[in-house]
Amino acid sequence: MGFLFQKDSPEGDVVNCGQLVLEAQNGNSMARESLIKSYTPFILKTASKVSGRYIRMGEDDEASIGLMAFNEAIDCFDTGKNTSFLSFAETVIKRRLIDHFRKESALEKKVVPLSSFEEDDDDNPEGTYYYLESKQSVEQYQLKAAAAERKEEILIFTAKLREFGITFQELVEVSPKHEDARVRAMEVAGIIAADNYMKNYLMSKKELPLKLLEHKVGISRKTLERQRKYIIAVTLIMIGDFDHLRQYIVKAL
Repeated sequence: MGFLFQKDSPEGDVVNCGQLVLEAQNGNSMARESLIKSYTPFILKTASKVSGRYIRMGEDDEASIGLMAFNEAIDCFDTGKNTSFLSFAETVIKRRLIDHFRKESALEKKVVPLSSFEEDDDDNPEGTYYYLESKQSVEQYQLKAAAAERKEEILIFTAKLREFGITFQELVEVSPKHEDARVRAMEVAGIIAADNYMKNYLMSKKELPLKLLEHKVGISRKTLERQRKYIIAVTLIMIGDFDHLRQYIVKAL
């Protein structure tokens, strides 16, 4: 019987889940709960793969969508048509997540009907088109998510600057105009970030350790004082949780 297949579980154990699917479809809530509980790692792994980032249960919307899609797959699985429940479930999860990404990206696309939940055929032009369209939807979602993360980073960074009496707008005004001066200031920030004593001095006193820096980097105190706000800002980015802002520094160097 085709539906009484065996499939490796996420933990590596061999599990016969075909019978559980049938029981769940017939109203056995315990069988449904057992399936969902056993394959939650599989659901999260699939959602993470589609989303392009690590998905956590209870923290990310994609996890909830994945669970609902898996539950939907239990109801819609056709034992006479499909031979692998997990392959079918994976397809449902992927396409429901893609529908979600489309909405998030404000792409006006209709929801994929249940009748289309079949294995993609590489020789099918429609399947190729759907793959490309899905890929674009995920990319649009990831771009939007990255933009939101950058915005959040800037807000947190702005709040951190206030602790040092610096405004975000000031950074534009005090940023060294010449590239070599700007790069040198970034190098000074890197030295502070890598030195525990100077880093702790900066964070506790909210000031640069000018005397120590003057001897260590070979730059005049006057220059360090003139670039003080810029050096502090770059140091905060280097030692803080500012992945997006840090990329700009790396590119500049």
